[in-house]
Amino acid sequence: MAVDILTAAPISQVPDFSQIPLKTELSPKPAEPLKALVPPKSKLTTIEAKRIMSVLDEAIYKVELVTLLWDAADPLEALVGMREDLSGALREHRALCQALLEGVGDLQEKARRLKEEAPEEAEEAWLCDRRLSMERHKASLPPLMWQIKGSTKNILRVLLSDPQATKLLQMQPLCRSAGAQNFLESLVELRGFLFEKLLTSPMQAREKAQFLQDISRRNQRNQETINVLEKELVARLKNRHTEVEKENFVIQELKNHLHQVLKLSEHSLLRTKQEAEKQQKADFRASQARMAKTKQEILTLRSKYHSLVSENHEAEQALRKKKYKVETEIENWIQKYDTEMSEKQVLPLPCVRSAGSAPGQAGPPPPEGWGAGDALSPAPPPSPGGVRGPADYPQGGEAAAGGAEAAAPGAGGGVQPDPGRARGQLQEAAGGRA
Repeated sequence: MAVDILTAAPISQVPDFSQIPLKTELSPKPAEPLKALVPPKSKLTTIEAKRIMSVLDEAIYKVELVTLLWDAADPLEALVGMREDLSGALREHRALCQALLEGVGDLQEKARRLKEEAPEEAEEAWLCDRRLSMERHKASLPPLMWQIKGSTKNILRVLLSDPQATKLLQMQPLCRSAGAQNFLESLVELRGFLFEKLLTSPMQAREKAQFLQDISRRNQRNQETINVLEKELVARLKNRHTEVEKENFVIQELKNHLHQVLKLSEHSLLRTKQEAEKQQKADFRASQARMAKTKQEILTLRSKYHSLVSENHEAEQALRKKKYKVETEIENWIQKYDTEMSEKQVLPLPCVRSAGSAPGQAGPPPPEGWGAGDALSPAPPPSPGGVRGPADYPQGGEAAAGGAEAAAPGAGGGVQPDPGRARGQLQEAAGGRA
């Protein structure tokens, strides 16, 4: 149908198609590697090429008009300003198209019902009647299609002869169906491809083919390299997967070993802690026993100490009494000695004479170191403890007194004891007891 429509009117009856805007132009200048694919010219130079492009542009223009005829007769406002013959042709064309669509819809509905309602073991006569009815209905569609073709050609001739009506139709807000829009876009794409073919010379076509072959061979080599690399990549990934599995297995083994080590260490630590606690308890019990034993020993020793102290206290009291008695006797001896010495020192020197001296003669001279005041000096006071020591007596007087006592016989005709020697012995005995 489209081919019949495209050959409806001669070229002389159409307007100048050189003013029709083309929707497909040459692509912008490509990159340097695709220079062989770009035509060197941008305009057609031969008459044959221009004729071919004008025919294709005319066909595209007619298709654009024909695809608008379905919606042109629907709104009444679209027919305002058109001629009566054109508006009548548009109404008739829409009625024919509507009848064709209804017939096709009825035929499809009958086929669907026949497929759904036909039983598995239906009679052949019933099926033949239905199919015959569908064939009759289908046979009535081709005449209707020829009428639509004729109506389309007539409307197209009227529009091409009246440019004002064509502009008025194009200005209406009409829409095309999806199939018509795809067909029109395919025609425009074909025009661009044909225009590029007409701009390319045979030599350029051979160069382009050679270039495409080189690109194809290069692409094939690249594809082979890509395949090899992909295989190598798959092998590497497989090896890597295997290595990862091995490493994961090793990691899992290490984790299990670490878990076991931690578990054993925990058990060992717990056992060590328990043993330490047991040892600590045993040591504590032993220390408690030792402390109890030590306390018992301390108490025993303390009781022994107290008993010894109480026992020795009586001996100490007896010794103290004995010491006091000895000291008292020594003190009495010393006082007696001091008294005798003081009596001897108070006597006048002329009275002390030897037995062989005559009366009126002086006695023997005093020993060396004896002073005039030594005979008259009083006895020194006793020491604070009640016992006089050697320091309490002058050295000269003590020696003289000692010599006199040693030389003078006692009253009973015996020799008197040496007080100095007795004093020293008493002091040594007192010091040893202390």
